[in-house]
Amino acid sequence: MLKRMREDVAVIFERDPAVRGTWEAITTYPGLHALWWHRVSHWCWNHGLLWLGRFLSHLARWFTGIEIHPGAKIGRRFFIDHGMGVVIGETTEIGDDCTIYQGVTLGGTSWNPGKRHPTLENNVVVGAGAKVLGPFTVGDGARIGSNAVVVKEVPAGCTVVGVPGKLVKCKEATAGGDHRAALAERIGFDLYGVTQDMPDPVSRGIDAMLDHIHTLEQRQAQLQALAERLEARMPARDAGERETGTG
Repeated sequence: MLKRMREDVAVIFERDPAVRGTWEAITTYPGLHALWWHRVSHWCWNHGLLWLGRFLSHLARWFTGIEIHPGAKIGRRFFIDHGMGVVIGETTEIGDDCTIYQGVTLGGTSWNPGKRHPTLENNVVVGAGAKVLGPFTVGDGARIGSNAVVVKEVPAGCTVVGVPGKLVKCKEATAGGDHRAALAERIGFDLYGVTQDMPDPVSRGIDAMLDHIHTLEQRQAQLQALAERLEARMPARDAGERETGTG
């Protein structure tokens, strides 16, 4: 249990640059509190203490603004950033290393018993305000754009945006954009489910900016290599000037 709790705190440092210390993470992150409450309520639910599980879930919602049904199954290193207004339904299943933001609903579209809510596989990011509704699977590494409404399966590695959600690009279909993906991930543009894959003017502007940054970094590397070569030649030139009495 303590190992899992330390892992939960470590995830905050990996995915939120605003955190300044362990004590701050433990005391001021409602997503962490909601997750810890859920572990207790989920244990109660699985051991037949259904009312107690629901009551603990209700208290967690009151304290954190995050509603997680005690029946939901959540994997390791799950991170809810900000968190206010998040709703996770009873039959939701979430894999490892997933991230969701404020206002996300993982809900159902049917009153029938059984599987009604989505399954998120590993490394999924769901952007702020997105709604993922129905008993389908969101594949490994998928991205759900902010405020998207998704009602059907999302293949692994793909990005979905819009209302209703539309598939805009998959990693397998990317050609010649590896430097963009790496740079976007490094500086944070894949957060909130907003990526360079989005077909809109802002996204095209981000694409151009990422390309420009990539070019500047290449030029900087070339200039640095040139400066190092010139610096290596300077002592020999100075020695030659002293021998001839020039300079």
